[in-house]
Amino acid sequence: MAITSLIRRLCMTLAIGAIAAAAPVAGFAQDMSLLNYTGADRAQKLEAAAKKEGGLLLYTSFAEKDLPPLISGFEKKYGIKVTVWRSGSDKVLQRSLTETAAKRYEVDAIHIGAPEMEALHREQVLQPVTSPAFKDLLPNAVPKHREWASTLLTVWVQAYNTNLIKKADLPKSYRDLLDPKWKGKLGIEADDFDWFAEAVAQVGQPQGLKLFQDIVAQNGISVRKGHTLLTNLVAAGEVPLALTTYNYMPVAAKRKGAPVEWFVIEPAIARANAIGIARHAPHPAAAMLFYDYMLGAEGQTIMAGLDYVPSNTTVTSPMKGIKIKLEDPVTTLDQMEKWTKIYNDTLQGKK
Repeated sequence: MAITSLIRRLCMTLAIGAIAAAAPVAGFAQDMSLLNYTGADRAQKLEAAAKKEGGLLLYTSFAEKDLPPLISGFEKKYGIKVTVWRSGSDKVLQRSLTETAAKRYEVDAIHIGAPEMEALHREQVLQPVTSPAFKDLLPNAVPKHREWASTLLTVWVQAYNTNLIKKADLPKSYRDLLDPKWKGKLGIEADDFDWFAEAVAQVGQPQGLKLFQDIVAQNGISVRKGHTLLTNLVAAGEVPLALTTYNYMPVAAKRKGAPVEWFVIEPAIARANAIGIARHAPHPAAAMLFYDYMLGAEGQTIMAGLDYVPSNTTVTSPMKGIKIKLEDPVTTLDQMEKWTKIYNDTLQGKK
């Protein structure tokens, strides 16, 4: 199945260069049988095979500062080395597609946003697996093809500067943002087209789209590149209220003493991050062991301790009690071009 044209354009230039330059790496046929093995001795067999392989290579977009506790927990438990290549989801997607096209099979496990993981599924970069952790995950955390599974939810929240905005004055709905008191006070991240699509859907089309067009026309929305930057600008008072920042960012800023707090116009909108195992993984057993760890209670508890929202329902969420709407990664992928244009046009005041 063809990948969306937008993602194909993202990858095409890099892929052509890599196919011409990279010599295919000769690989040995690996034993993938344990990736879907469900026998009673699965855990013992998987760990023994993983220790023989000795390590794995992970490509991920996971925040660099949060990787050490997650990786070290796995390495201490199993004595298996995890080598990490980290970048943004788009770069991980590009590299994974490029190396597969060049038959350069080095990566074992990939962990990025669910829409990008779905793109890798369509391009046959991943393979289906079975994990005992599946039974504990949120509904729809594992697609029918089983080539990736959601590890955590990145939840968009609204953040505000507590020196400039009173809690009692916070908007309770998107329609409240039409109030003239918000003129010049609103900010949003430049690439959050998928949040926007879901927010519009919550209000209902075409009313939702008109609502946001009216908000921009009447009060303006400052567009900033990067959620960290946007959170910092809220803390500095330059953007008194941000419509889209990630749930853990204002929490971290507040811990450092910044006058920042978060709230949610419910339901909060979330995007899943997910993990999958490469179809030609050189270390499939080690990759599967790490996959289980990321989805199981140990890895998920570490993530929750870092203020991520876990996909494992046995682990307490930092956003417990808040209604969350999870976007559909297939829809996000298929409608990316459409909603990117609508989002950009809306923020620029175009109708």
